[in-house]
Amino acid sequence: MWLKLGKGLLRYRIVLLILLAAGTAFMGYRASKVQLSYEFTRAIPTDNPRYQDYQDFRATFGEDGNMMVIGLQKNTFFEPSFFNDYRALQQKLRKINGVEGILSVPDAVNLVKDTKTNKLKAVPIFSGEMLSAQKLDSAATVFQGLPFYKGILYNPSDHTYLMGLRINRDVVASKKRNDVIAAITAETAAFGKKHQTEMMLSGLPYIRTVVGLRIQEEMRFFLIGSLVLSALILLVFFRSFSAMVLSLAVVLIGVVWSMGTMDLFGYKISLLTALIPPLIVVIGIPNCIYFLNKYHTAYRETGEKNSAMVQMIAKMGVVTLFCNIAAAIGFAVFALTRSEILREFGVVAGINIMVIFLISLVLIPGALSFLPAPKRRHTRYLDNNWLNGLLTRLQRWALHRRRFIYAYTALIVLVALVGIFKLRSEGFIVDDLPKQDKIYTDLKFFEKHFEGIMPLEIVIDSKKKNGFAGMRALSIFEKMDSLAMYLGARPDMARPLYLGEGLKFARQAFYEGDSLSYALPNSFDGAFVAEYLRPQKGGSGNDNTFAKLLSSFMDSTRRQARMSVQMADIGSSALPLVLDSARLRAEQLFDTAQYQVKFTGTSVTFLEGSSFIIDGLKESIFWAFLLIALCMLYLFRSLRILICSLVPNIIPLLVTAGVMGWAGVPLKPSTVLIFSVALGIAIDVTIRFLVNYKQELPLHGENEHKTVVETIRHTGISIIYTSLVLIAGFVIFCFSSFGGTLALGWLTGLTLIVATVTNLVLLPALLISTSKEAM
Repeated sequence: MWLKLGKGLLRYRIVLLILLAAGTAFMGYRASKVQLSYEFTRAIPTDNPRYQDYQDFRATFGEDGNMMVIGLQKNTFFEPSFFNDYRALQQKLRKINGVEGILSVPDAVNLVKDTKTNKLKAVPIFSGEMLSAQKLDSAATVFQGLPFYKGILYNPSDHTYLMGLRINRDVVASKKRNDVIAAITAETAAFGKKHQTEMMLSGLPYIRTVVGLRIQEEMRFFLIGSLVLSALILLVFFRSFSAMVLSLAVVLIGVVWSMGTMDLFGYKISLLTALIPPLIVVIGIPNCIYFLNKYHTAYRETGEKNSAMVQMIAKMGVVTLFCNIAAAIGFAVFALTRSEILREFGVVAGINIMVIFLISLVLIPGALSFLPAPKRRHTRYLDNNWLNGLLTRLQRWALHRRRFIYAYTALIVLVALVGIFKLRSEGFIVDDLPKQDKIYTDLKFFEKHFEGIMPLEIVIDSKKKNGFAGMRALSIFEKMDSLAMYLGARPDMARPLYLGEGLKFARQAFYEGDSLSYALPNSFDGAFVAEYLRPQKGGSGNDNTFAKLLSSFMDSTRRQARMSVQMADIGSSALPLVLDSARLRAEQLFDTAQYQVKFTGTSVTFLEGSSFIIDGLKESIFWAFLLIALCMLYLFRSLRILICSLVPNIIPLLVTAGVMGWAGVPLKPSTVLIFSVALGIAIDVTIRFLVNYKQELPLHGENEHKTVVETIRHTGISIIYTSLVLIAGFVIFCFSSFGGTLALGWLTGLTLIVATVTNLVLLPALLISTSKEAM
């Protein structure tokens, strides 16, 4: 079959090359339209209860993750030269298109009791254009006497101050956010430079934007880096410029097709799908090496170019097909998960790994038919004395040192198993960033001085319309206040904001600004405070300050009330314990028959998404292993060979997991990905070795000892070179600024190194030990 296919590919090569060129032109057009994803995560399926709770919250109360924060630490914050410039900065930021609102010290208001109208008026504390030192001192005294703002806009213990910018939700979910964040960053940097003050920037819009831009930059870097590195290895390997260009053409066309596939399916570039183009390069180059290696070997044996090309396709076509199928399975199993971001990665990677096989099958023989026959220098690598000496040593080990091999393998597995028991599962929202990165250090600044900025939302549902209306709502607010004090007492949570804080502020104003009166209204003064909060008909915006607060923290039917908490990025391991503790306290305060308390927000959805991805990846590893095993069983039709093939590929995964445990690398979405990817790629070496073994067996009279020796000799050099390309390709990822991508690089490289050793040392030993001659 493959012999006929080889002749057919050469006969119709011009037609096939034209079709390939036309298809590539079309996919190139589609690739030019692919866009960057501006969504932080799409890990949770839409029918997940946590996802539905979050969407219900957003529909009722609006976005919780569109706040960017600017922080600074300044002992002389209220000096006129600094404060007036700070207020000017705020005015500049407010003019940036996409900034919907700003909450900061210069905009702070005080509620003042108006005895003539029996209303509370919102009066700006820092009124006037340019404040003098005297006026500023007086206003600062008023401001610092209002507990409402403590821990929200400033931390009095260490003179730190916060400015919150609310970014339009449509802008946050579009490319426009890049310009908005860039403008905010530029204005903030200019202010900091002028006053010699370090400015801290954080918040989900800022983090998402900077991370998204880095994805774009790294995608270009990895693609170029992998191409340059592959070109150098190919040039050193084949000593042929034409072979290098041909191989690069194969992978570049594969990259174009992969990008075009994203657009055809309506996918966008995410942190995961950005890895696909360099992965296509890394996986495609070995195809070229094996085809060209077989072509050179066959040409040296026959001396006839066309015959060598037909033999190349006939011998290596089936091998490369199953190698690509195994690699495709390793990626495509992600499509079986219910996580959207993983499914997209699996679909695009799985399809295009098979596409790169077809491109190789059409382009390599087609191009070689128009190129001159290889010269002596192009095949000189086949006589590499050092590698041949190494392969001879491996042959002796397989024949005479098998007990030594098994003993060392058992020892390595034992050490790896100990490391596996040290593995822990934990993820953070920004843990893929290095600890010295400014995004990370700025986030830690806000966690240290304001207990964090990650949104946690708590919704109290009274289960009836107007459940929070009238004086009877005071008892509910007392329960909410108890929950707020419980949460605020935690070192990883800021003081929660809810409607009760507004009532406390109002009560303080009712008692002429006495800070000791900052407490919830009671049954005695509640009616009086409520009267002062009732808006006047036709009143100004200042008269309706409490009405605005009401709409932000209570739904229109007054059935649900919201409590908003800013918390630290404490990680997926600690967060469930915190939430369980908070739920337990909520159940103690609120009768579940009358109230329903929901915990939602970005922090909760991150936790759910992280757990969902890890579980999905673990399941995908099982399916990848099963499907690859079935392919191996179909290909070799031997249970003995199946077992011999799987053992050398299980051990590298065990070693990698053990190293992660010993090195303290946690299991998280970005690191669990390694096992399925590495399994799909590492099995290539096994398939190439065993197919050659199966092809050589009849030529040596079914003598398995001799066949193993010849297989090592015939496939060893190409396996070593291919493994070097794969390892070098993944080492490129070690230059990533994202911890998960960096881990993918060095851990996958480690897996491939171990897989190469086990397939060239342990696999031959197992084949000989289980052969008929050994029985």
